[in-house]
Amino acid sequence: MVDKVSEKGLQQKLSHVDDRNQPAMVDVSHKSKTFREAHARATVVFPAAVSKHFAEGDIQTAKGPVFTTAIIAGVMAAKRTHELIPFCHPLGLDSCKIEIAMDSDNNAVIDCRCKVQHKTGVEMEALTGASVAALTVYDMCKALSHDIIIRDTKLMGKTGGKSDFNRDRKR
Repeated sequence: MVDKVSEKGLQQKLSHVDDRNQPAMVDVSHKSKTFREAHARATVVFPAAVSKHFAEGDIQTAKGPVFTTAIIAGVMAAKRTHELIPFCHPLGLDSCKIEIAMDSDNNAVIDCRCKVQHKTGVEMEALTGASVAALTVYDMCKALSHDIIIRDTKLMGKTGGKSDFNRDRKR
């Protein structure tokens, strides 16, 4: 069922819309810096013919080691999120860590965790880092198969700001 929201109600809920219903960057000038962190995850689903190559861990391709390169690409992307997504504030990340591991279904699970002392959160940086790492895995493995699927890119949790969120606690 679609939730019907009045235009005024929607405007009040959306943080990037001003009082004239125009796109706007959120004004954080009045806020104090606080510790904020976010954790995002993306999953890369490999066909069996591709996942078998990762049985021993990372693999080397003509472009380099897949997971190692994806980690570097994801961190670089997280640091440049404000250049990619309109209205994201430029943040000097204090930490960005990406881990990639094969799960029991032979999928690559990419976790990106970002931390910052700032007036705004790092959810978009964590989501961007996980997404670009997943795209890099796809790019480096596409010669093996075009049946690779990127799925379930999602925020796993965040702390700091108005409210905390933990996907595992929502269940």
